Amino acid sequence: MGASGLSACIITLDEAERIGDCLASLSFCDEIVVVDAHSSDATRAIAARLGARVIERDWPGYRSQKQYATDAARHEWVLSVDADERVTPALRAQIEALRAGGFAGARGWTIPRMTEYFGRFLRHGNAWPDRQIRLYDRRAARWSGYEVHEKIAVTGPVGALAGHLEHYAYRSLDDQLGRLDRYAALMAEQMYAAGRRCGITPVLLNPAWRLLRGLLVKGGLLDGWRGWLYHLVEAGYVRRKYLRLWALSRGVAVDRQSR
Repeated sequence: MGASGLSACIITLDEAERIGDCLASLSFCDEIVVVDAHSSDATRAIAARLGARVIERDWPGYRSQKQYATDAARHEWVLSVDADERVTPALRAQIEALRAGGFAGARGWTIPRMTEYFGRFLRHGNAWPDRQIRLYDRRAARWSGYEVHEKIAVTGPVGALAGHLEHYAYRSLDDQLGRLDRYAALMAEQMYAAGRRCGITPVLLNPAWRLLRGLLVKGGLLDGWRGWLYHLVEAGYVRRKYLRLWALSRGVAVDRQSR
């Protein structure tokens, strides 16, 4: 089978600091689509200058925005990345080889993601390998799940790539804490709207299990103080998510979140 076209899809909001490096790592793609939710900085201008096709659109949620970007692509095969991610040379080589062969053998491919955390990459615990389907045939794939922590559902065989994405997730500890607090609120709202309810048990046990699984079962301790910090913050996110769901289940007023 001959070579197939490949579209890279990115959704953005105020990513002027990071979009340039992201787009540079995607230069091998046949097109780059950026769907921007009315950034107040230079995100759109930078993306356009670097050759991306930029679409400005209101924010409906992560899942819906990524599906819109997928639908806007000109090629059937799509590589979905976030503005804070970079395609490594090893991953690029694997994707180019797949493209040369028409992406034969699967309808989607999982890609591991390595997160940079205060100066070093986390190589253990819940942060690695963090495999997600990011390369897919859009004719057999849809973005699914909640509007936050969205994921691709593929009909057909799914392969696994060894090359990884680099993930530059957090600018600071405050950035991480604030973002995860917003995610906790959004997830609780989405779960409640989908009919989920919870008692006090998940509020108490789920954070403890997330911490123990990451640090001990999956070896997060091997990442030193960064591993401790990452998993403590992550456990706090789980606690806030279920605490909010518990409150919603009992009619307790909570602040609503938009993103």
